[in-house]
Amino acid sequence: MKKYIAELIGTFSLVLFGCGAAVIAGVSGVGPSGIGLLGISIAFGFAVVAMAYAIGGISGCHINPAVTIGVLVVGKISFKDALGYIVAQILGAILGAGVLYLILSGKPDFVMGEWALGSNGWGVGYLGEYSVISAFIIEAVMTFLFLFVILSTTSKFGNGTMAGLAIGVTLMLIHLVAIPVTGTSVNPARSIGPALFAGGIALSQLWLFILAPIVGAIAAGLTWKVAFED
Repeated sequence: MKKYIAELIGTFSLVLFGCGAAVIAGVSGVGPSGIGLLGISIAFGFAVVAMAYAIGGISGCHINPAVTIGVLVVGKISFKDALGYIVAQILGAILGAGVLYLILSGKPDFVMGEWALGSNGWGVGYLGEYSVISAFIIEAVMTFLFLFVILSTTSKFGNGTMAGLAIGVTLMLIHLVAIPVTGTSVNPARSIGPALFAGGIALSQLWLFILAPIVGAIAAGLTWKVAFED
């Protein structure tokens, strides 16, 4: 159970730190305009770095169902463990979003609007108002690249001691590009947690943030297996 509990705590932390930075400090929490896109991207990236070094030796620090599926495709985790990881990650994300909701509800003018708690989305009314096609492409491609970095840095070709930093920096770069399009998911659990509380449009659009990252992860796993595995 150590591995599953570690994944739960890691995903809980990712949602609380990342989405918390977006909805608490992102707009008006720091200074007149908040920490902005760069600050939110750093928060998500550094959350992964911190958890990688905290629980990497216990569970590998997937904290992302797409990562677990990609690793499963490569054959580096059993189906039983993969299932346990995914359940723990989703529970951790829901708990993280729940704690974030409890914190935000203590603000006098707090209102649960559309896409609340840092939910992912697309279309009219959401950030850059990009189309569903743009949203699917960026989520699938960015997840592919994220998994490629993870598989590469944790393989015999990579530098294991620097893997956590490289993975976190990659996630930060992904957020810098993808936030205006979808708010950046590349992680079904990260999307599920806030959407369950936000409801409405966020919940109706959740399918994309489950499907697109899984497609990208499977593609990355197959590419790695065919092109780089002995």
